[in-house]
Amino acid sequence: MTTVYDFTAKSLSGEDAPLAAWRGQVLLIVNVASLCGFTPQYKGLQSLYETLHPRGFSVLGFPCNQFGSQEPGSEAEIGDFCVVHYGVSFPMFAKIEVNGPGAHPLYQFLKHEKRGLFFSEAIKWNFTKFLCDREGNVAARYAPNATPESLEESIRRLLP
Repeated sequence: MTTVYDFTAKSLSGEDAPLAAWRGQVLLIVNVASLCGFTPQYKGLQSLYETLHPRGFSVLGFPCNQFGSQEPGSEAEIGDFCVVHYGVSFPMFAKIEVNGPGAHPLYQFLKHEKRGLFFSEAIKWNFTKFLCDREGNVAARYAPNATPESLEESIRRLLP
């Protein structure tokens, strides 16, 4: 059976990063963008990461420029923006596509496992979130307007 741990993505520095490195952790996988109205959610994502990481939780950020060209920068610019403006210390990856024929295999899997509104697989906008349990199964999908703070109880239920 396929899980999120079966995929590899490029880090912001361009290195292969197997998601198996996070095996056994609860994961919140988010497609992010620096110029989006939801960008301030970085603060809440970082807060969740700081609070729950010691218990086996990680946020994984995947920049995407498919929605209104709201992530136009290079990987270096994205990394600098996240650190300078929001103090992001959770893992960030290289820019990917989440929809269409060029969608990253991880996102093809996530969308297939948990469909969105009206049973559509398509990601509708930046900051769509997927919550995965410790076994790498997709437990839930959340719309962009779901704040990180509103997810804390669901995340805690998956932690010991």
